[in-house]
Amino acid sequence: MKTFGSQSMVAPIKRVLMRRPGKSLLAADAKEWHYGSLFDASKAIAQYDVFAKLVAESGAEITWLEDNGDGLCDAMFTQDASLVTDHGTVLLNMGKPLRVPEPAMHGEAYEAAGVPVIGKLTGNGRIEGGDFIWLNDKTIVVGCGFRSNREGIAQLNAILNPYEITVIGFDLPVWQGAEACLHLMSMISPLDDKLALIYSPLMPTAFYQLLLEEGFTLLDAPADEFLTSGGLNLNVLPVRPSECIMIDGFPKTKKMMEEAGCTVHVFEGDALCIACEGGPTCLTNTILRV
Repeated sequence: MKTFGSQSMVAPIKRVLMRRPGKSLLAADAKEWHYGSLFDASKAIAQYDVFAKLVAESGAEITWLEDNGDGLCDAMFTQDASLVTDHGTVLLNMGKPLRVPEPAMHGEAYEAAGVPVIGKLTGNGRIEGGDFIWLNDKTIVVGCGFRSNREGIAQLNAILNPYEITVIGFDLPVWQGAEACLHLMSMISPLDDKLALIYSPLMPTAFYQLLLEEGFTLLDAPADEFLTSGGLNLNVLPVRPSECIMIDGFPKTKKMMEEAGCTVHVFEGDALCIACEGGPTCLTNTILRV
């Protein structure tokens, strides 16, 4: 029976890599980690537990990474350190210096979980998982900004082209600067095979046009909720086509998705997601979608 493989953003999620925050987050220096004024470690951990329950209730098996007090506070955002394909996983290379040890941690977890590592980014090549989406099962789009670069795209192409997977890149805007976390998925979340939630003012024009050429219906998120949330109103996790999990508190964005035919589950995430700059997608790394 298939135990790994994911070349879709929206197929039913069956297995996922997650790390429950604990000792490291409780000891976090909010300024060092660029956490916002809403940060409250104990509250964030409680909010995470509610989120993890929603993921489990979707039918996904959770493979856990443990927080043993290693100080890697952002490691709860498991999306960023590796990329799983139908052929195995690629260990990425982090653009945020504090997160550099995380891909090796993922490599150990995948070895224990029976998922082969087919390559890793090295040297100056940088890609964080929040900067990529599967456009289709043969094409990955990467946003080039402060966390991911062209050398990372070149290395990822070298690893994945033999499997008939192509990686293309689009430049991201500066927006709030190098310290802030602006990923490609800060401006797009696929909801179904040809349906995506976006924030068009920040999107690269060529990428926006490509989505239209590919036949996507694009739901443009309300600007006020986008700005209030730092983009996390549209960081939503599809657990199956047109069913997703999002942060509570953004009723206009939620209504927009529901009117497009989506089922939306919510959890409170002010202390966890908005304060720490990562949403439901960031908190998961899909091992298997079928």
